Amino acid sequence: MLSDYLSTVDWSRAQFAMTAIYHWLFVPLTLGLGFLIAVMETLYVRTKDEFWLRTTKFWMRLFGINFAIGVATGLILEFEFGTNWSNYSHFVGDIFGAPLAIEGIFAFFLESTFIAVMFFGWRKVSSGFHLTATWLTAIGANLSAWWILVANSWMQYPVGCDFNLETVRNEMTSFSAVALSPVAVNKFFHTVTSSFVLAALFVVGVSAWYLLRRREQQMARKSIAIASAFGFVFALITAFTGDRSGAIVARVQPMKLAAMEALYEGQEGAPLTAVGVLRPEAERTNDEDAFYFKIGIPKMLSLMSFRDADAFVPGIYDLVYGNEERGIMSAAEKIERGRTAVDKLGRYRAAREAGDTAAIQVIQSKFDRSTPEGEAFLRDHFAYFGYGYLDRPEQIVPNVPLLFYSFRVMVGAGCFFILLLGVVWWLNRKDRLADKRWLLWVAVWTVPLAYLASQAGWIVAEVGRQPWAIQDLMPVGVAASKIPSGSVSVTFFLFLALFTALLVAELSIMFRQIKIGPKND
Repeated sequence: MLSDYLSTVDWSRAQFAMTAIYHWLFVPLTLGLGFLIAVMETLYVRTKDEFWLRTTKFWMRLFGINFAIGVATGLILEFEFGTNWSNYSHFVGDIFGAPLAIEGIFAFFLESTFIAVMFFGWRKVSSGFHLTATWLTAIGANLSAWWILVANSWMQYPVGCDFNLETVRNEMTSFSAVALSPVAVNKFFHTVTSSFVLAALFVVGVSAWYLLRRREQQMARKSIAIASAFGFVFALITAFTGDRSGAIVARVQPMKLAAMEALYEGQEGAPLTAVGVLRPEAERTNDEDAFYFKIGIPKMLSLMSFRDADAFVPGIYDLVYGNEERGIMSAAEKIERGRTAVDKLGRYRAAREAGDTAAIQVIQSKFDRSTPEGEAFLRDHFAYFGYGYLDRPEQIVPNVPLLFYSFRVMVGAGCFFILLLGVVWWLNRKDRLADKRWLLWVAVWTVPLAYLASQAGWIVAEVGRQPWAIQDLMPVGVAASKIPSGSVSVTFFLFLALFTALLVAELSIMFRQIKIGPKND
């Protein structure tokens, strides 16, 4: 029975990861391309130049194809919380469900309503109203992202909530703390700006293809002019928010930071590894042997994490085994404290079933934040509630190689995007880009690189949180539904086939529409 449940957990994780990967293939383009289309339509409304109308409609067709399939995969993600992660939904549904409900009521309805005007309202509504609909569609898509990222950020940094002993649920105590946490705010800006960069690279790449084919050269040059400037600005903002993300992670998820850097032994003035090749776990004997080779930037990790070049950055071993000198509690101690909290919860359930009023009152006092005893118990024991379900300290270490390399793909690609977009903008402005055929090909092939970097970013965010469904409160193994693993595995392959078919269909339609090019009314 236990082995079947563990198999269910693994299949549920695989299914959710697969669905999220496919979903995130479509979302970034939607978030950024919507604003680029709105800018182009604004130019049409202001100038009355039919060229901009033709250009707007072309990019709008590609936007619509991508939007439709993105919605389909997103809906399945939300259903999976109820089917495969019912324990998670019960434990924190009061908190997690609120931003998702707001997203559906206000943001998704906004974009889904105005997208109809955006596509079918040409010549049927005034140009001003149509332009407003286009802007509201773009804004609605990004508002959807805001509320979804608020929910995701709470999983990384659970705040604004309290545990209700009677219902055995975490309940929201401060909506503003959840919606405006530093993790949520920074994650939103980092995610959407990186999506804007991807959309800009998509427009630049497609336009570069037209220049290579010597087709639609005016549209290509002007599209590149807008997209490269748009992308360059937001690539710089993405770098800034990424730096801020590192500082936040260092404080609220130190294990994620240590795994990203493959930092096993904590140190003062820790270097940032720019390039490195990791040794397999079996070949390592100490921290120095973690790499075959590496190139580090002295003290940069300490500076970026704590804004102090000499600050101590805890390593994996510090966080697993503790560091008394630095005041870092071992994972074993956290597990013991967590088990005390889990045990109290079990005793409370047994006392209620037995009608033992005296025992109920004693345990209730432990969870009463208004009393000194309750506040101490919640701080010293319940804060580590999730650890009580772990078997050994080493379970808190995520997949180090996957995180290490994914992080460097993301950062390296981001630096390259800044350079490429800047160069493309400059050469296009000087009307010299069309002669640089090698650079045009680089721009074309940068489009799949942008998607790879985007996926790498989410690997860093989500794999870095493991083994937690909710940081420190609930491990993934406890969050899953207790359903037969076979049913989850079957739906995994059904969804895999469906999403792959949708992706192939989208790419086929996209390529066909790009080949056709802009249409004349």
